[in-house]
Amino acid sequence: MMNKPIGLLDSGVGGLTVLKAVTDRLPNESIVYIGDTKRCPYGNRSKEEIIEYTLELVQFLMDQHVKMIVVACNTATAHTLEIVKKKVDIPVIGVIEPGSEAAVRLTTSKEVGVLATVSTVDSGFYEKSILGKDESIHVKSLACPKFVDIVEKNVYETVEVKKIVEKSLESFKTENMDTVILGCTHFPLLTPFIQERLGIEVALIDSGALTSHEVEKVLKAFKIEARAVNASVIDIYTTGPEETFRTIAQNWLQTSQLNVRSISLERLELPHD
Repeated sequence: MMNKPIGLLDSGVGGLTVLKAVTDRLPNESIVYIGDTKRCPYGNRSKEEIIEYTLELVQFLMDQHVKMIVVACNTATAHTLEIVKKKVDIPVIGVIEPGSEAAVRLTTSKEVGVLATVSTVDSGFYEKSILGKDESIHVKSLACPKFVDIVEKNVYETVEVKKIVEKSLESFKTENMDTVILGCTHFPLLTPFIQERLGIEVALIDSGALTSHEVEKVLKAFKIEARAVNASVIDIYTTGPEETFRTIAQNWLQTSQLNVRSISLERLELPHD
């Protein structure tokens, strides 16, 4: 069990921010990552579609004999985490709880912002999670669907994108807001523009990065950490164009030593009753 890989799934490239945090923190661990770029973004999908697609990705990872599944997508976490936990017999964690816990811990003004997809905002999952820990906190959420498209198209460092971020966040920040959760794993790639718009006094929480701490904790609890003598391997799969995904992955992970392969949606389809 120790030598098996960790499985990560996302609607596209956004989960690479989680992958980077996990590999930085746990360099001995092997990873199997699948990004459903072909059907991205999940944030604009119906709940039924999100559940169906996520379960397909889960089954793909199970077929790769992973020892843990990380739902590295806020939208999928909000709608499917408990469902996935009941479907498999290995540890499963999401990306929402770590971000919520950090926000509650960091805020002094009790004014917390959440930037996420339409589906995550509509689910109210972040708000429920935060208020469940401290009901005195005021949570303001904003759906930013354009941000996901920007990252998936690999144009997240342009001047035009900076203007889009500024426009999107124009009336978001309240006077006392001191903490903002980047509630989509795509959004950390836009951190410089988001931080500039909101101000350096606002703490930005990368829920994906914080998830790496939870991964480590769970691995130790189940005694399934990889042994240092094994060479780690990162296998990346995408349902979209292989080269586009590889370019973004190499840029974000700062390495050219990546196994990136494209797979068809037909390979993911589950049999229907």
